[in-house]
Amino acid sequence: MKCVMIVDSDLPIGIQVNTAAVLGVSLASEIKGLTGKKLIDKDGILHEGVINIPIPILTLSSEEIKQKYDQLLKIDDNEIRVIGFNDVAQKSLEYDDYEMKLAQTNNNTINYLGICIYGPKKKVNKLTGNIKMLR
Repeated sequence: MKCVMIVDSDLPIGIQVNTAAVLGVSLASEIKGLTGKKLIDKDGILHEGVINIPIPILTLSSEEIKQKYDQLLKIDDNEIRVIGFNDVAQKSLEYDDYEMKLAQTNNNTINYLGICIYGPKKKVNKLTGNIKMLR
């Protein structure tokens, strides 16, 4: 399995990092076994489990992310999981506020700060192989 995150290239670095963190937490809550078990080092210190697959972070413009997100939602493939983090969520202080605002927002006016794509490695590579890395 593979996970790729795509963030808006025009966002400030702090918002890019926050977007990746939000998407990572969202994915981990959906995919059982995505994080490894807790481990103990030689000195007996406990280390919490971390994700057990790499997560490349790629970058596109805001418009390209929206196009990619819409394209991915149209794909009828239950092996591909897509999670979006949008401006409505980012500007909401509480989840209830986000829920209310989102219900009143037309899809074509939602801007995505980033998306997370998870699925079989070959399929994810095919969907994202031509997108540049965030640097």
